[in-house]
Amino acid sequence: MLIKLSNISKIYKMGLTEIRAIDGVSLEVEAGEYIAIMGPSGSGKSTIMNLIGCLDTPTSGSYILNDMEVAHLDDDRLAEIRNKEIGFVFQTFNLLSRANALQNVELPLIYSNISAKERRRQTLQALEVVGLRDRVRHKPSELSGGERQRVAIARALVNNCSLLLADEPTGNLDSKMGEEIMQVFDQLHEQENTIIVVTHEEHIARHTKRVIRLLDGKIISDERKG
Repeated sequence: MLIKLSNISKIYKMGLTEIRAIDGVSLEVEAGEYIAIMGPSGSGKSTIMNLIGCLDTPTSGSYILNDMEVAHLDDDRLAEIRNKEIGFVFQTFNLLSRANALQNVELPLIYSNISAKERRRQTLQALEVVGLRDRVRHKPSELSGGERQRVAIARALVNNCSLLLADEPTGNLDSKMGEEIMQVFDQLHEQENTIIVVTHEEHIARHTKRVIRLLDGKIISDERKG
């Protein structure tokens, strides 16, 4: 079992008011799954993404990631786990504008105890996986939106992470580029990568093999395909 959430809740306090963003969610994810998390605005999908991605900690409950209990670790330990276990792909790409594709993808490896030669090898391999081996010297301003997102995917992959977590990964792309990016995720799933895509778009969710729907901080359906 890669992920096991047990009765996870996240409560935000605003003055005297408590907002229960996630309300007693339990969820299991096996390695190699390809999942969409869906729900309307305010349903809790961004909160659960932050919890799964170790960007935030739950108010209560247990979160086991790769046999580690991570629910209540401190910020430094969570940062270590994020760098080792989780690759993030965001809607806005989050690339360094002055760095080329190679430098952007290599960045997570700077914090790993590996040689410069090995960093370069892993970086070029990740760029090749997403079809950008010939664009390594290009800066984000010299790439299309789809190519920038491919760089972001390569950066997420470069550490050989356990989980690829994508938040509205096609949100800033036109439909053609968005479909191309989802085909990259499809290919990564075929290579047995574990992928969770947070989206509100039905056509994006159709690429995945399991769709989890949230409403008011609770899972209201969990549908597996095939």
